[in-house]
Amino acid sequence: MRPTKPLGQVEFIALIAMLFATIAFSIDAMLPALPRIAAELSPGDPNKAQLILTSFVMGMGLGTFVAGPLSVSLALVRDLYKGRAMARIVSFAMMIFTLVPAIAPALGQAIIAGFGWRSVFLAFLGFSAISLCWMLARQPETLPPESRRPFRAGALWSALREVLGYRIIRLAIAAQTLAFACLFATLSSIQPIFDLTFGRGDDFPLYFAAIAVLAGSASFINARYVGRLGMRRLVLMTFAAQVVFSGGSSFLHGLHSLPEALVFPAYFLWTTGVFFMVGLTLGNLNALALEPVGHIAGMAASVTGSIATVASVLLAVPGGRLYDGTPGALLAAGAGFARPGAVRGRAMCPAPSSPG
Repeated sequence: MRPTKPLGQVEFIALIAMLFATIAFSIDAMLPALPRIAAELSPGDPNKAQLILTSFVMGMGLGTFVAGPLSVSLALVRDLYKGRAMARIVSFAMMIFTLVPAIAPALGQAIIAGFGWRSVFLAFLGFSAISLCWMLARQPETLPPESRRPFRAGALWSALREVLGYRIIRLAIAAQTLAFACLFATLSSIQPIFDLTFGRGDDFPLYFAAIAVLAGSASFINARYVGRLGMRRLVLMTFAAQVVFSGGSSFLHGLHSLPEALVFPAYFLWTTGVFFMVGLTLGNLNALALEPVGHIAGMAASVTGSIATVASVLLAVPGGRLYDGTPGALLAAGAGFARPGAVRGRAMCPAPSSPG
């Protein structure tokens, strides 16, 4: 029998963070396995191993489109909150979520060392089982009976057309696509760059944990300022800053003007900036997309998530495959993804006299 008593806000945020973290754990715990996967499955072209990650993400995006209307964690949040309040709840969940990327590579490395690289994929199932049991035992249905819709093809098609009919949702999907593309291209190449380019493969889990913890402050900043500045302006400001940061980093790398001792710190700082950008954009973009369609939040969350994820993979794969032993191509790709993201962010901003 499903529970009926609503969760307290603290436990609800923790549960949502756990559901969000399923994807992060699955991707980040896989990263230490890429060299062994490459050595065994594609020894002639080690760079192909990154396709394991992007294929996983592609499958996730396609699966979200099919199963999303029945199970999307964001819909739970939208059923209970909307607008800036939803963005704050998502930001708090992202703060907790940050702990998972911080420890996932180290856990993955330990699992791989003890049981082989294939065992890390079984760990994903265990993580998901814990989340599922927690949700079934504690989380009541958030959608009231009068707001529920029949699960029929006609109703789903009508909901899909309604979702994509909103300009703000189409803009949010485009901006999410670009943010995801930058993130997935970075994740695809991060382990080889640490290992082969900078010779720091053994310490990769520690560096990755530091990146995750530093970037996790973005969620705190977002929760603090989203009520004052508004979701749209935060998205625009973040993408604009990323254009400048990535463009400047790419320019300096192309000139080979940095002292050798600063090349790795500069790359580490840029990578942290990418994760920081994600923390300041995705929660706000999801809240913007779901704000006008709370009555069909499950469909809206699945459509926006699926389209953005699949489209971002199509952009990220070529970016990741450009890895040539240096971070140069990745820095240029980051600037390339962020610039149209800033354009989409500007298009979402209201007139100065309108509320943020």
